[in-house]
Amino acid sequence: MPVPDSPPSLFPALTKHAILACQTSSWHPTFARIAMKTTVIRPLTAAFREYLLEDGVSIPEGSEDVPQASSLSDDDEEEIEEERDKNGNDGDSDDDLPPPKQHSFPELDAKIRQAIADYGAVFPKLNWTSPRDAVWILAPSSPLKCTSPSDVYLFLKSSDFVSHDLDPELVFACCEDIVEGEEDYDLELVLKKWYPVERSRELRCFVRQETLIGISQRDTNYYDFLNEVSTQASIRSAVVAFWETNIKGRWDGGGDYIFDILLTRDLSRAHIIDFNPYAPHTDPLLFTYPDLLALISTASTPAQESLPVLRVITSRAHPAAVRNAPANQHNMVPREALEMSAGRGVEEFREAWESEMRRASGVAGEEEK
Repeated sequence: MPVPDSPPSLFPALTKHAILACQTSSWHPTFARIAMKTTVIRPLTAAFREYLLEDGVSIPEGSEDVPQASSLSDDDEEEIEEERDKNGNDGDSDDDLPPPKQHSFPELDAKIRQAIADYGAVFPKLNWTSPRDAVWILAPSSPLKCTSPSDVYLFLKSSDFVSHDLDPELVFACCEDIVEGEEDYDLELVLKKWYPVERSRELRCFVRQETLIGISQRDTNYYDFLNEVSTQASIRSAVVAFWETNIKGRWDGGGDYIFDILLTRDLSRAHIIDFNPYAPHTDPLLFTYPDLLALISTASTPAQESLPVLRVITSRAHPAAVRNAPANQHNMVPREALEMSAGRGVEEFREAWESEMRRASGVAGEEEK
């Protein structure tokens, strides 16, 4: 392991180059052979950025695989029109309100559908951030699994996390070399091939001053096999070999970075999931950044022989496991509520929701008879 050139600080000086290097479009061409299959669509249009920034959750027209037919008959629609004509459009009626803005992205829809055709299903993210806080939107057995453009849009619109990638001030917040007006970058949509993943084999790895210092279990559940001495030795050996063979010397973002990998079932090889900046907003998981600073501070001593340090959840009583409530539960709203809220004011949405609940209760009552 190399000896650090200077005493380390808690965080390295962060540059715009280091941030941009962590975009999938930046690193994936170099590491495609050992990364998940991925399609990057860029640049996204200003209209799509505007759509993501709008309040509320709406699905662009044409993005559903099965068009939703109107539930109104021709007679119903004629009756509604007659009632409107009878009442007129004076005063504070809903007709005076501007209609909700409709969006349509046919070219983007086509590219998403092509990726889905290529991979079977995809899970989405923007330049740096995935909508993992919206994982509850679809079935828990298939988190972030998208089989239509509308699924992709629903995840992105339901996520608080991805808003980070839409704001240049947030993206480059810690950079020391940003000049005002130079926070430009192209917004991109990343579609990775979706398949069931055993979360126990996901790891986050920390590199500081070109030294692999720490490895953390990513999922905060307890896994008994991860506490076996032989398993931990195999994991450390596999990660070190993978890093030294495939990443060290090839990473273009500087000597300080964090990368996520998925180990193969036999724990002998790995695939890259993502790269992250070595910065406060990247979760250190089972470490703290002072822990990691202490590790790099000992890298020039005999203690370096013990690097990288591997940390896993050691018991079901481990603090991280105890805290393992449903992630981002503050953001959980029933999907039906999201669909019904589109284009409605608060009072109108409340009435529609109560009507739906009465209808559902009536159906349930009929089924019980």
